[in-house]
Amino acid sequence: MKRIPRGIPCLIVIIALFGYLSSVMGFTNMLNTIMRTAHDLLLNTVFYLMAMCVLTGALSRIFSVFGVVDLLQKMLKPVLRPMFNLPGVSSAGALMTFLSDKPAIISVAKNPKFARYFKRYQHISLVNFAGSYAMGLLVIIFMMGHGFYTEPLYGLVGAIIGSIIATRLMQRLILKECPQYKDEDVVEKDGSEKKTPYETHPDDPRQTLFVRVLDALLDGGKSGVEVGLAIIPGVLIISTLVMTLTFGPDTETGTYTGEAYQGTELLTFLASKAGFVFQWLFGFNASELVAFPITALGTVGAALGLIPEMMSKGIIDSNAIAVFTAMGMCWSGFLSADAATLDSLGYRHFISRSFTCTFIGGIAAGIFTHWLYVLITYLIELIN
Repeated sequence: MKRIPRGIPCLIVIIALFGYLSSVMGFTNMLNTIMRTAHDLLLNTVFYLMAMCVLTGALSRIFSVFGVVDLLQKMLKPVLRPMFNLPGVSSAGALMTFLSDKPAIISVAKNPKFARYFKRYQHISLVNFAGSYAMGLLVIIFMMGHGFYTEPLYGLVGAIIGSIIATRLMQRLILKECPQYKDEDVVEKDGSEKKTPYETHPDDPRQTLFVRVLDALLDGGKSGVEVGLAIIPGVLIISTLVMTLTFGPDTETGTYTGEAYQGTELLTFLASKAGFVFQWLFGFNASELVAFPITALGTVGAALGLIPEMMSKGIIDSNAIAVFTAMGMCWSGFLSADAATLDSLGYRHFISRSFTCTFIGGIAAGIFTHWLYVLITYLIELIN
């Protein structure tokens, strides 16, 4: 290997990847699909996430200025500390992602009044903790809208279990590599950090309530714009690759037309070959159900779009809905979102470890939810 010129392995990987894609899709269709997918992601996903970051950034700044963050720390510390080894204010990040998506944690985590409660290793693992509830409200409402009312609640419990595993495992890996992070604060406590007037003197009588609220909204929104720009590379590059390897040809014609969100279905094919494993772990009664968690790796929104077709085929059941809810929340496009989130927070070095922990957490959430559903169903049958 040492005798091989440095650029040869890179060329081999690039040629193999694009050679495979073009052999299945056609060279022109491949290029058109990649460009149109990236363009659509930029317009309809990235700008949406940027708007979400602006709003959540403004809300998190309001929470910090008017004492909500301190209140959460006092109220929820006895619960979150033993379960997740995180301060009580972490619940604010989980709430933001539950109501929106993973990148919502960025604006919250970058808030100095929020970050001051964290040690460095806890701050990094916050991405795994809060990300396990991403788009939770949307997923639960979607499932209930299709007639499943109790199953999503099983999935929510499973997502909590997956979050505990992913967060604790991430903290363990961080401390194993960087033990100094155990006692390192995220924000300096000597007052050296530059603060805005309302942060330094929140009760200054010279500032009216209206001015303080307006300043908090504008400053928080400004940080959200910066976050939105920072996530563009991760979302466009990684999501495009994942979707190109996950989705298939045009659903109506069955051919490749060069439109956005077409692909070779390689990941779905590989997962279907291990269908018996998914049946034992998650209770899936059809190999096609594997498409949901595989698609959720790229985006849970697209994964939810598969459910109506699965229902029309009659292959979906209550157990699958419960497992989908848990895994959809825990994974929720982490292959793109986690990379962009950690990168924007300055923790790019831990992206691969975060991937591993989130993947394991999602698997654990699905397994726990399946067997929880089996146990509760069995107990109900005994009672009846």
